[in-house]
Amino acid sequence: MKIRTKSSLRGVRDIRTHSGMVDRSDIPYMAYMRISSLEMEKARRERERFSAQTRIRNIEKRLSEIEIEKGELLVRLGERALLSEPGARVAVEKSPQARANEKKVGFRIKY
Repeated sequence: MKIRTKSSLRGVRDIRTHSGMVDRSDIPYMAYMRISSLEMEKARRERERFSAQTRIRNIEKRLSEIEIEKGELLVRLGERALLSEPGARVAVEKSPQARANEKKVGFRIKY
C-alpha cells in the first residue's frame, strides 16, 4: 500500500476544465474590439497608400522635368537637332565642342 503525502493529494485547483478555452470571437466585446482594430489598421494603410501615390506622382513629374532640361542642354550643345514639326528634323550645325567629342575614342556616358 502506498502512503500519500500532502503534495501528492489532488484538490479542486487540480481539476482541468475547458473554461479558459472559449473562442474569443464568441464573446461579443472581443469581436467588436477586433473589428475596431482592423478598421484602424485599414485607415493607416489607406493613408500610407495615398502618401506613396503622391510620392510616385512627384517622382514622375521630376523625371519629366529632367528629360526636358536634358533635351534643352543637348540642343544648346548641338548634340540634338530642334524639332520644328513632329517627324521633321531641322538641321543644326554641331558646335566645335560636339565635333571634338565625336573624335575622341573611349568610355563615354550619355545621360
